[in-house]
Amino acid sequence: MAPPSQHCFNAINGATNNNGAVPAVMVDTSQQKLPCPTLLDADEFRRQGHQVIDFIADYYSRMGDYPVHPSVTPGFLPSQLPDAAPSRPEPDAFGSALRDVRDLILPGITHWQSPRHFAHFPASSSTVGALGEALTAGINVIPFTWTASPAATELEMVVVDWLGKALHLPESLLFAGGGGGALLGTSCEAILCALVAARDRKLAEIGGKKIVDLVVYCSDQTHFAFRKAARIAGIQRDQCREIRTCHANMFALSPTELRAAMQADVDAGLMPLFLCATVGTTQTTAVDPIGELCAVAAPHGVWVHVDAAYAGSALVCPEFRHVIDGVESVDSFSMNAHKWLLANNDCCAMWFKKPCALIAALGTEQEYILRDPAASDVVDYKDWTLTLTRRFRALKVWLVLRCYGVDGLRDHVRSHVRMAEAFENMVKADGRFEVVTDRRFALVCFRLRPQEEFGGEKTANELNRSLLEEVNAVSSGPYMSSANVGGMHVLRCAVGSTLTEERHVEDAWKVVQDRASAILHRMEIVYSVLG
Repeated sequence: MAPPSQHCFNAINGATNNNGAVPAVMVDTSQQKLPCPTLLDADEFRRQGHQVIDFIADYYSRMGDYPVHPSVTPGFLPSQLPDAAPSRPEPDAFGSALRDVRDLILPGITHWQSPRHFAHFPASSSTVGALGEALTAGINVIPFTWTASPAATELEMVVVDWLGKALHLPESLLFAGGGGGALLGTSCEAILCALVAARDRKLAEIGGKKIVDLVVYCSDQTHFAFRKAARIAGIQRDQCREIRTCHANMFALSPTELRAAMQADVDAGLMPLFLCATVGTTQTTAVDPIGELCAVAAPHGVWVHVDAAYAGSALVCPEFRHVIDGVESVDSFSMNAHKWLLANNDCCAMWFKKPCALIAALGTEQEYILRDPAASDVVDYKDWTLTLTRRFRALKVWLVLRCYGVDGLRDHVRSHVRMAEAFENMVKADGRFEVVTDRRFALVCFRLRPQEEFGGEKTANELNRSLLEEVNAVSSGPYMSSANVGGMHVLRCAVGSTLTEERHVEDAWKVVQDRASAILHRMEIVYSVLG
């Protein structure tokens, strides 16, 4: 593996590298009074900051030299590090630690920013997003109430409205329209917040003891975060309805099936509570029909939340607005700006039509220190989220929106969609392969067609498992993932890295074709011998 260039280590290469351990031979200073380190010295911050910026810049410039996925085994790292933290820092500890990042950490990570990373939905990065993170960390405020940091709170309110407008969300979900939003870490948190708000609103009507009667709904393609949130919120495990989807419907949740499930629960004396609809499922980017599902849920007073963690970013492009038709009827909506909108981890945006339901569920009663009595009619974000301590994420998103603009974000998303379409066309042009589900965004789900001479569907899944293993074993090749949908094992190629170019997509397809040819040739030999 090629490390970053040596430019960024000119100032640290002379340091003795002990992986954080105190050198064996030292002057005994146990009786000496050591000077207290200057922990926020501006000159030292500037010197070390330049080292870090150079390190990161060189890492990105040499990203293509790294295999996307490391060839390591569990437990590889602890054996290379000391058993305990040093009692005192070694000479030039920061420089030595950076050497260890280069020599020990980078060889053992999956390089999510690699242009050849196609396995997961992106964790998009940008220069402005990364520097926004640095600026946030440097300022280091905790905006749990308006009083705790007025500008941080109000910038977050501005940013969630800016972002909502950029995504073509209805005004009813924005502060400007009587709704409102917040920035969290992930959609997992947003789903739990929405579910708790819905639960408490319902229990206020029917009584707390009836929590055992509440039922929640999703499809079998919904992210597992929803089932986890339901357990945390106190929903009985056997009252989380996973409605089966089918290939014929491209694995979208069927309104007809949902209606039948809800009615069956009502007939059994249970209480429908919550529906989690998804725009862009993890396995195949299926899109649930929001408007039709809301029409099914409305007669039962069911809270509808839309999880658009990945595909929500695509809504900056007007040509994708139709995938959320009917969104005016939902109660809450969430998406991860860190997935595809250059906002760097972590950043989830959530919006509520009626924030009062959320505040009623998560608001705190003890206000001795946290609230300024003189500050009335303000947003205190501690009452909007699960945590009290929270990050100033709005600063990063504000910088991304200002420095790239909505048009720049559209260009970014569209470039990945075009590359995914090109990959899809290459798959379709090779008769040995098939695209399994409709490509909606920048994910292509494909597989080697069942080979009748090699067992047909009975061996198709194993054939495609082998293909994925061989593709990912190519050290300079792409890194892809798989899904099992409708009984089919399919390969997933998710285009989304900021550094990905057309040549990387073309090279990835060549590796897939090459490995497929090798596998099929071996099978021909085996079956010819058996035959």
